[in-house]
Amino acid sequence: MSRLAVTGTAVAMIAAAGVTLVAGRAILPQPDQGSLISAAHAADAGAPIYFRDPDGKPSYSLTPRKTADGRDYRAVRASEDISFDDPDDTPEVTTADAKGDRRIKFYRNPMGLPDTSPVPKKDPMGMDYIAVYEDEDSDDGSVKLSPGKIQRSGVKSEPVELRRIRTLVRAPGTIQLDERRVSVVAMRAESFVQKVADVTTGSRVAKGQPLMQIYSSAISSAAAEYLATITSKTTAGIEPYGRGSRQRLVNLDVPEPVIAEMEKSHALPITVQWSSPRDGIVLQRNAVEGMRAQPGDVLFRIADISQVWATVDLAERDLGNIAVGQPVTVRARSYPGRNFTGLIGVIYPQLNKETRTARVRIELANADLALLPDMYVDAEIDTGTPAPVLSVSESALLDTGSRQAVLVDKGQGRFEPREVKPGRRGDGYVEIREGVAEGDAVVTSANFLIDAESNLKAALKGFAEAGAAQDGDKAMGARP
Repeated sequence: MSRLAVTGTAVAMIAAAGVTLVAGRAILPQPDQGSLISAAHAADAGAPIYFRDPDGKPSYSLTPRKTADGRDYRAVRASEDISFDDPDDTPEVTTADAKGDRRIKFYRNPMGLPDTSPVPKKDPMGMDYIAVYEDEDSDDGSVKLSPGKIQRSGVKSEPVELRRIRTLVRAPGTIQLDERRVSVVAMRAESFVQKVADVTTGSRVAKGQPLMQIYSSAISSAAAEYLATITSKTTAGIEPYGRGSRQRLVNLDVPEPVIAEMEKSHALPITVQWSSPRDGIVLQRNAVEGMRAQPGDVLFRIADISQVWATVDLAERDLGNIAVGQPVTVRARSYPGRNFTGLIGVIYPQLNKETRTARVRIELANADLALLPDMYVDAEIDTGTPAPVLSVSESALLDTGSRQAVLVDKGQGRFEPREVKPGRRGDGYVEIREGVAEGDAVVTSANFLIDAESNLKAALKGFAEAGAAQDGDKAMGARP
């Protein structure tokens, strides 16, 4: 008889052909026909080992045979279904094992159940227990896989590299006026509006551009006193007198060009021309010809929108990644494809308890006045690391919530689980602050399968050690 080591896929076919298994080996009975060559010689010569139904039905024969409709059975050679080379896929004890080249430590249940045996064994279904060798049972928690299993599982590895983790925080917002660039034109004394310039709400005005002419008895009185002081032979040239009279005009908010013209012409104006205090857009016009304006009444409201604010609502979880002075890219929905750049100016010190968001103010240059108040915008804040950091693919990280680990490829089919400390995430990568070094190969595909194999191995090892301890206690108790 000839003994052949068989794989799991050939067990059913060989059994159907009348072949018996002894210690995991196929025993081929000697056929009655003297013309049938031995299985060992057939394997060497490339001759058929057995014959199977041409339609793939579970029907086998050790000799040539025909189907009921006259077709020949298909010959199966040694290279097609019988393996003599892969000890990791054959659970039987080989001669090399018996000699001590690879020592078997124990046998584990083929279905993954927590059951081990120190000797070859079968489960209730007739499946052989799988041998666990000493070189596969390392104390560092690593697991070793055969090349065939690695290929079937689709295991892929990539090195740990220095990368810049780019994380974008996106938030919606609106354009607001820069509060520091808004001015109002109001009277500080009772006045009458004599004439209003051709300026309306929404008009763009320049600094010094005439807005209206007003008459005020308080301003006329202060102007007459100032002219008398600077033209009198007694007080002319005496600094305290002239300075005090001029200050009254300044306190009444008389424009500086009007005061300068009075000093030059020594003439008392009947009406005073009021001009725009800055470049900007007229947001409000309340001045009407002939109206009476009380002190404090706002006649014009002008805003400079060459620089505006974008106020955005940022999620609470992102607050720890932003800081004042950080660059921001803003996109207006009115201008697709155009980007506006700015800086974070203020992070408001309160949180909206309903939406769990915080308001952030971004200062934007608006030289062409494209951005208008209350316009909707979307902001993108790059919160990534400024310098490259050690990182791996997110798929390489095994995260259970309380434990984060990666599988390090040690080569020759051995994989070591290693606990790591992750950091920032972005662009499909995660920063690794502790646990690995640059150049280490980590598993990025099928790592969950390897991790399950490692956990099973550790559990089986624990059962094996516990069983050995119990056997030792029994032996001690059996001594006289």
